[in-house]
Order: sequence, then structure tokens, then C-alpha cells
Amino acid sequence: MAHKFLVHEPGDMVGVAVEDITAGQTVEGLVMSDKSRLTMQALSSIPLGHKIALQDMAKGTQVLKYGVVIGEAFQDIKKGEHVHVQNLRSIRWRESVIEGVAV
Repeated sequence: MAHKFLVHEPGDMVGVAVEDITAGQTVEGLVMSDKSRLTMQALSSIPLGHKIALQDMAKGTQVLKYGVVIGEAFQDIKKGEHVHVQNLRSIRWRESVIEGVAV
């Protein structure tokens, strides 16, 4: 099976789709830093370039990608779900709102 998503760092909580992924599809991911692979079932469709959850995340969880926090889950996210603006608030946006800076 060819990989359908990439994971930048072993501790990342999301992978990035390198092809469109269909809900219900079993997909393989490649961890770029160590070439390990993981397999999971997609619970929702994920467009090319969007994120797939690699683990369950509760509301309020800080989400890691590239080995750094990229945002906060503002609702529960299940492993295999599409991670995007419907369930993830970016740290950049949150910090801008807190500081009163217009985005």
C-alpha cells in the first residue's frame, strides 16, 4: 500500500494528506523523520493537503505538527477525522485575538 499521508515528526498528532482520502478508507502514513509507517482508518474524507487526526484529542488539547503546537482543538476530535477549521483553532489566530491584533 502506498502512503496517503505524511507525518513530519514521530510525536505529531496529525498527518497531512498527500492524496484525497475517502471516509472509511484504510490508509497508510509515512513518518518522514524515521521512515516508519502507520495504518489507520479514515473516519471522514480528507482533501489533499489537509490534516488527519492520528489520535483522539479532547476539546482543549494543544495539537502538535512539525513537533510544535500549531493549534488547539475546540471540540473533541477522533482518530481518523479531518482536522481543519471546523475543529482546530490555530495558535496564531488565538494569540492575535488575545493580544487584540486584527488578523
